[in-house]
Amino acid sequence: MENHSRDKGKATQTINEDNDDLKSVLTLQRHLLMEAKTLDSDLDFAFQLQMQEAFSASLPLHHPSSSLDVTLSSPSDMGFDYVTLMLQDIERFEMERKEREESDEEKRRFRNDLNRSIYDQNFARYIMNVPEQEWNNYGDNYERPYDGNMVEAQNEGFRVYVKGLVSEERIREMKVMVGGVGVAICDFWNNLVLELRKKLDGAEFMTGEMAGVEAVIHGLNAALSLDLKRVTLFVDDFLVYQFITGRQQPRQSKLGTKVNEVSLLQKRFTYFQPSFAARNDMSFVFKLARDAIVSQITWPAETSNGKGLKETCMICFEDIDATQMFTVDGCFHRYCFSCMKQHVEVKLLNSMVASCPHEGCKTEVTIDSCGKFLDAKLVEIMSNRKKEASIAVSEKVYCAFPRCSALMSKSEVLQYTRTVMLVAEKSRARKCVKCHRFFCIYCKVPWHFDMTCIDYKRLNPHPAREYAMLNTLATKKQWRECIKCKHVIELAGGCYHITCRCGFEFCYTCGAEWRNKKPTCSCPIWDERNIIHNRRRRQ
Repeated sequence: MENHSRDKGKATQTINEDNDDLKSVLTLQRHLLMEAKTLDSDLDFAFQLQMQEAFSASLPLHHPSSSLDVTLSSPSDMGFDYVTLMLQDIERFEMERKEREESDEEKRRFRNDLNRSIYDQNFARYIMNVPEQEWNNYGDNYERPYDGNMVEAQNEGFRVYVKGLVSEERIREMKVMVGGVGVAICDFWNNLVLELRKKLDGAEFMTGEMAGVEAVIHGLNAALSLDLKRVTLFVDDFLVYQFITGRQQPRQSKLGTKVNEVSLLQKRFTYFQPSFAARNDMSFVFKLARDAIVSQITWPAETSNGKGLKETCMICFEDIDATQMFTVDGCFHRYCFSCMKQHVEVKLLNSMVASCPHEGCKTEVTIDSCGKFLDAKLVEIMSNRKKEASIAVSEKVYCAFPRCSALMSKSEVLQYTRTVMLVAEKSRARKCVKCHRFFCIYCKVPWHFDMTCIDYKRLNPHPAREYAMLNTLATKKQWRECIKCKHVIELAGGCYHITCRCGFEFCYTCGAEWRNKKPTCSCPIWDERNIIHNRRRRQ
């Protein structure tokens, strides 16, 4: 470690000496060029004076009425001003050199902070493992000052997450292909160390795999710039993973060149391990790549709030204030609030779960994010729809209080009841997760504290008014109740063999169970009038 620090110090000293020499050379060249330009200006002025004297001397030789039109050209007018051009080149080179020095200094400062952070974490873990008795005796004497020349980062393992994207977007009336790269470097404990977002040049000629390999190159270069030597690379594109592991060779020569560049970068690490990651584990770096794309399709414009950015919605093709664009969580496609509102409302009307409108994208629109453009009641409906779809029919439980009627699963309400009742499994009492009141899961009424379910039904033979109205309507319409889940079913057409949503099969005429696809009763299986009625409806 000491030898490495000494070598590193010598290398830094050599770089500083080279920079000083370069500054001296540039200063000398600028001084010589300025002298040359001054000399050139003096010669030009002398030439102009000589020509003026010659012109004045030649005037008496001509007739007074005649005029002599002479245009004087100096030597500098006969060609390019090479001195000025060279001075401009030196100024540009000097500016680039300063920017490079500032960038290198920033990287050195960043590397030093990273090394210090890793050192502090390692020392903290060491302290945590010290036995309590030893700490009580010698804790005040524990110290290990940080040496600025320590290179802790080279001995630690880091995780490099990369994602490259190409996407067809719209800028006003023009369709464009744009690309972006996202890079995130984390330490072994998954703490973020560095994140990058960059645009991809030449995205119109790139495939998704090419963008993915470009992202790998950007990620590895970023790791090398921090002097990291042990990295695990994470990608979520299986084909890109196959390329960088050498399990599959690219067919395109340009892509093959990029894969070879990745192979060369790998050799600069003492430890390199590519890993295939799930899409959900890469969402944060995916967002960085999408942000790089969005930065290329927005433009400055006057908005209602003053100066801002505008973006073209891919659905309505209108130029929208960027703050009024909705980003779908997961895929990060963007559309205006108005279009997303219509899209989600149509899905709700058709009892469907809303997904991203982008063609081929199946990312589900999250409920929480819809609050930006939907009414609160619609958000609640959407939440209930999603919950209803996630609970099996046989597991659904509704709160018995009409003003609540919250939907829960049997396991959910049982777990919640356990927090206040130790014998919840033996009792039929359940506590609603929404209104926090108790109800009977068997009788489906508010909890009868002082009596059993049998006693309650004996004392309350008649159902509540709401249920009585439902039973009257069911009798009138000849609906049938499933004896397993208690849902009411209407036969619109077809045979009398009914399969309920809960999976229970029974006869619609008498309610007897069907077993192994066979009836246990002697009722007719179908009525011709139902079959004809159903056929006409289909026509």
